[in-house]
Amino acid sequence: MVGIKKTIRGPAPRIPFERIAQKVLGNHYELSLVICGDRLAQRMNKAYRKKNYSPNVLSFPLSAREGEIFLNIPAVKRESKRYGNPLRERTALLFVHGCLHLKGLRHGRTMETTEKRVLREFGIT
Repeated sequence: MVGIKKTIRGPAPRIPFERIAQKVLGNHYELSLVICGDRLAQRMNKAYRKKNYSPNVLSFPLSAREGEIFLNIPAVKRESKRYGNPLRERTALLFVHGCLHLKGLRHGRTMETTEKRVLREFGIT
C-alpha cells in the first residue's frame, strides 16, 4: 500500500504510483511517498546523508517491508527540461528508481534495465 503526502503547491504528474510500487516492491510493502520541494529534499538529504544539495529523489528503507520515498517535483521539472523528457516520464522514472533502491538495487546496468522494463510495462517510455 502506498500512502502519498503532498507538501508542495500545484499539480504533480499523474502516475500510477501504487501499481508501480506493488510491481517493484510487492503487495505487502508499506510505502510512504512524499511529493516535496527543494527545501524539504535538501533538509532530508543534509540530515540523513550529510549532503548539502537538493536531490531529485530520496529513498529511506525503514524495514524489510517498509520504506519512504521523497520525490522532489521542482528538481524533476528542471531535469525534465534539461534532458528534453516529458515531466510524467521523468517523474515515473525517478519513482521507479527510488523503489528499486528500497529493494536493495544500486546504480548500474541491472537497475537501468529494470527501470526500463517496469516503465514499459506501464506504458511509460
